[in-house]
Formats: sequence, C-alpha cells, structure tokens
Amino acid sequence: MSLEEAEGTAGMTPNPADLRRTRASQRTLVWWAFKKHRLALVSAWLLAGMLVVIALCEFVAPFDDRHRDSEYTTAPPQVLKLWDTDGPDGFRFGLHVDGYTSTQDPRSLRITYEPNPEDRVDVGLFVKGEEYRLFGLIPMDRHLIGPEDPGDPMYLFGTTTDGQDLLSQLVYATRVSASVGIIGVMLAFLLGIVLGAVSGYFGGWIDNTVQRLIELIMAVPSIPLWLGLAAALPAQMGPVARYFIITTILALVAWTGLAREVRGRFLALRSEEFVTSARLDGSSHARIMFRHMLPSFSSHVIAALSLSIPGMILAETALSWLGMGLRPPAVSWGVQLQDASKWSVLSGAPWLLIPGACVVLVVLAFNFVGDGLRDAADPYRH
Repeated sequence: MSLEEAEGTAGMTPNPADLRRTRASQRTLVWWAFKKHRLALVSAWLLAGMLVVIALCEFVAPFDDRHRDSEYTTAPPQVLKLWDTDGPDGFRFGLHVDGYTSTQDPRSLRITYEPNPEDRVDVGLFVKGEEYRLFGLIPMDRHLIGPEDPGDPMYLFGTTTDGQDLLSQLVYATRVSASVGIIGVMLAFLLGIVLGAVSGYFGGWIDNTVQRLIELIMAVPSIPLWLGLAAALPAQMGPVARYFIITTILALVAWTGLAREVRGRFLALRSEEFVTSARLDGSSHARIMFRHMLPSFSSHVIAALSLSIPGMILAETALSWLGMGLRPPAVSWGVQLQDASKWSVLSGAPWLLIPGACVVLVVLAFNFVGDGLRDAADPYRH
C-alpha cells in the first residue's frame, strides 16, 4: 500500500448515523421510521389520550351516565368562558358558562333554549359531584370539570332528547365502543394467529380442515347473520350480557383474514434454516412456532392489528345504530346516534351528530397509526 492510500484510508471515519443504524435493533428501527410519519405520531398521541379517558371516564365525565335533567331536553351546547364582562357585577374572571332561557312555540309547543348572559353558571376543575367508584374500587366524588353548584346546568356539548349530558354520555360511550373494538380484535387475533400458525406449520389434513372452516365462515353473509342475531337475543337481556355476546360474535367472524395471512407466512418460514436448527436442537413445536417463527414478522402483525380495530368499531356502531347491537340503557356511539337518525330531532339539535364526528376521528387515527406501523415495519425501508 502506498503512502497516499494509507493516508486516505486513515482519514476515513464512519458516519455516526450509519453506526447507530447498523447497531440498532429491529424495534428501534421501526420506532425511528414511525416517528417520521407525522400523522401517525399525532394519531398515536390522540389514541393514548383516548385510552386515558377510557380508564378514567367516571372522573372525566361531568355527570354519571344515568344522569337526566328533564328541565333541559335537547338544550344547545354552552360555550366555556374564562371571563365575563356582561354580567351584573361587571368584569369578573373565572371559568363559567351562560345559563339558559327557555321559550315555547305556541303552535308546536316545542321548547327552545337560548344562552342567557345574565344567568352565570360557575364552572370549576376537580369539583365535587355525583359519587362513583374509580376503577370499580376507589370511592370518589371529584370530577375533572363540572358546575360549582351541582344543581346548575352545565352542558358543554348540549343535552339529548332525554335530558342527558351529551359530553358525559360521549365519554362513557367511548369506553364501550372502543373496548368492543379492542377486545374483539384481540380475541380475533388470538384465534387467527393460533389457527393460522398451526395450519401453516403442520400442513396436511390439519391445514385442509382449518382452511375449509375459514371458507365456511367467510361464506356466511353478514346481514342475515346479524338479523338472525337480533331476532335470537331476547329483548330483556341485560346490557352486560349483550355487550359480551356482540364482542364475541364480532371476534368469531373477524379472525379468518389474519389466519390466512399467518398461514402463508408460516408456509414460507417452515423451511428456513433457523427453523430447521430449532428442530434439531430439540425445541417443541409450540416453541418453534411462537418463539422463533412468529416474532420474525411480529411488527407486521401489530400493524395489521391496529388496522383491524377501526373495522370492529364501525361494525359495533352500525349494529347499535340499526338496533341490532347494544341498546339503552347501554351507552355506545351507535346508541347515541340513534336519535341523530331522526330528521325531526336532528333539524333542531344538530349537536347530536357529535358522536359521529368522534367515530370518524378515532377511525382515522387508528388508520393513520396502522399505516405508519405498516410502513415502519417494511424491511425494505431499513
């Protein structure tokens, strides 16, 4: 080697970014790629906030889900204000909303509500309100936001046709609808991964049996299935039992697509060298499938999971909206939208569509997160 070549070789220093990339694990590479997807990152934070609301919905909601105020039915949303200059006391600082003034149409006898700046309703944070048990265990009576006087009307999203606070109903409905989607997808993925792995790994008559079962389930039309379910479930069935039945049936018809995808992956992986080495090492079939083969495409499974949740949420919402799913007194986004399906009600109370906007926002957030995870898990991008 000449002196010039030696000096040139000695002067070459590796790029620190390249070193980090070559030394990083697969999960770290996926996280770095995911952070570059701005919409996916913002959506992930939005969904994290939704999970906090689900866990603390009794604390976040101003009122209990059974709270009704018959004096204010279909009352419009109130604007939360930080200071007041129109009140009888002049300028006054503090959270508050304007009260209501009601008028009745002499022809239709319909009562309408208008904001009344002279009737100030003081609003506070961490105020005392209706008692509840946080996580079903801890007795509490503090709410994140609410009226200083529990008897005052404070309805930031307005009220329903039954006089229920729409914001409180929306918080509780988020827990129900999102949990149906998440729990249903988890059950479906458990079935899909296990049956797909067994089918692709063993092949033969096991593979044929599982594939025929998948084809049988996929051949059942959805609409007659749900019509039959609605007719079979007794009207007096409690909301908890109906909730678990709806979640289970959604899971039982949603696992087939993932099972076929996992089967294809296992068919391609079962002849790889690392699988042969695990067999020669004496590993059990279960260990080879779930300890060696499944982790090799776990990122793809996670991305598919996040993309499946919106479909499950939309299915529950549509079924409840059509009266074939959850029913009152259960609270879900679909149950809330039942009033919005009546034009006579919606024309005078457009705020009843707020749960629909919430459905769209959450579904888009899950789709953005799923797209970000799918792109980040693509091995050809790293």
